[in-house]
Amino acid sequence: MAKPYNPVQLLLVEDSPGDVRLTMEAFRDANSAVELHVAADGIEAMAFLRNEGKHADAPRPDLILLDLNLPKLDGRDVLALIKEDNFLKAIPTVVLTTSSAKADIVKSYQLHANCFLSKPVELNEFENLVASINEFWLEKARLPQPATSK
Repeated sequence: MAKPYNPVQLLLVEDSPGDVRLTMEAFRDANSAVELHVAADGIEAMAFLRNEGKHADAPRPDLILLDLNLPKLDGRDVLALIKEDNFLKAIPTVVLTTSSAKADIVKSYQLHANCFLSKPVELNEFENLVASINEFWLEKARLPQPATSK
């Protein structure tokens, strides 16, 4: 019997259409209650999080999956902006990137990333990683409730 899930707002900040598609499909299999929103670059991510422009009605995400190597505004800069903002900094932000460089790992944690995960190359491993993200962050971890005002 399928386990019921509470609706979850997830922001995926990813510029690779293939990785976006894979992530959407993997979450669809892992947790049908995930409402996955996508920002293709760092500028769009910040507009989504700040409810600016076409994202004026965007929901506050419960979890952010953030790629580091993004156009327009680098993922490291996005992470720094999120963690410096009193309204946004409590949103768990998981770095999900192709990098496994020690410098990227150290910098991400210095910028207060909640977790650093390297994307596996193999499809099955990627699906397992998304299932693990779902199990830990969306089933086991207690996520902060959004503040009532900015």
